[in-house]
Amino acid sequence: MIAYLEHFVHGNDAESRQDDTDGDVVSSLDGLEITTATASAGKDFGGTKFSKPLAVVRPSSAVDIARAVRAAAATANLTVAARGNGHSINGQAMAHRGLVLDMRAMENHCFRFGAENGSGGLRYVDVPGGALWEDVLKRCVSQFGLAPRSWTDYLGLTVGGTLSNGGVSGQAFRYGPQTANVTEMEVVTGRGETVICSEKQNSELFFAALGGLGQFGIITRARVLLQQAPDMVRWIRVVYSEFEAYTRDAEWLVSLREGEGFDYVEGFVFVNSDDPCNGWPTVPIHPNQRFDPVRLPSNAGPVLYCLELALHYRHSHHPSTLDMEVEKLVGRLRFVEGVKFEVDVSYMEFLLRVKRVEEEAKVKGIWDAPHPWLNMFISKSNIAEFDREVFKKIIKNGVGGPILVYPLLRSK
Repeated sequence: MIAYLEHFVHGNDAESRQDDTDGDVVSSLDGLEITTATASAGKDFGGTKFSKPLAVVRPSSAVDIARAVRAAAATANLTVAARGNGHSINGQAMAHRGLVLDMRAMENHCFRFGAENGSGGLRYVDVPGGALWEDVLKRCVSQFGLAPRSWTDYLGLTVGGTLSNGGVSGQAFRYGPQTANVTEMEVVTGRGETVICSEKQNSELFFAALGGLGQFGIITRARVLLQQAPDMVRWIRVVYSEFEAYTRDAEWLVSLREGEGFDYVEGFVFVNSDDPCNGWPTVPIHPNQRFDPVRLPSNAGPVLYCLELALHYRHSHHPSTLDMEVEKLVGRLRFVEGVKFEVDVSYMEFLLRVKRVEEEAKVKGIWDAPHPWLNMFISKSNIAEFDREVFKKIIKNGVGGPILVYPLLRSK
């Protein structure tokens, strides 16, 4: 039994008192860049939730963030939300009648390269929580020929945003998610304290903030591990009609040791039709490539599966050696014969591949449409049933967007 007790106060009186208190808080933040033009901060990429904040704070440092959090913590009701590039999908970056911290205002606050334990250790870059991953990529590659080891598919996201969630993509089978590639962070806690944390220093906060959905602190700086950046990528897509063959090949590829397999392994489900949004046209990589459905077996079901692969290489890599390495791997895969797409692109172009999709969607006016999104981790023992009940039945006509499915190692 639940007993619910409430102190009844006339709504207008309560709201009036709260407005007065909230207004006092905003006034107490004198010297900070604050705006009450909050329309953009009241929505997110998901497009299904809308909530207007009291004000938007544009901090210039962790000190500003700590000050705003302390001011809110001193009240009974005022909440604070950190907003990166607004790509939450269910209102997580909103604060109803609260303070939204525009983390992009700190995107150039701190960029510093170094090495763990001196020059011979692992190389890293310290980056602000409000920096976009695409800017981290460009700076690291152009200045030092280095790059983070683990990415997300779309890089128009902030460092603090993905580290507060996980950061999973086609490199996670080898290096783990982005949260596993950070050695130190600066975090502002709910008490407004600025704390440096790592596996050995304030470790409880370190592991709570990573993947903590922003509920244990606001990440203002992160130390991200780097590796040598390749020059080029051999980008490949192969198509399967049988889910069992698809998963068997994908699981084999992610089990290979570094240097023996592909550097990126992902995949997706698509509809077995000419639907331009959900079907065959979504598979070719280059505009000049065409999907030939004649090559599909006659018993192919309502959905098909595409395994997406990438192999890194340098300009000094001899073309024939590269071709042999690729053929050695692809030759063992049991995809539909003849349904293979392949291009060579720069490393930067490959990692920014979704940026092109974004630009095309903006031209068509569909980028601002609602984007409901769901991520799930499913055990290997259940994935075949998931395919039968979900892919082949519930969403056999597509969802009007990508349906990604690819294996990750539990150890990562």
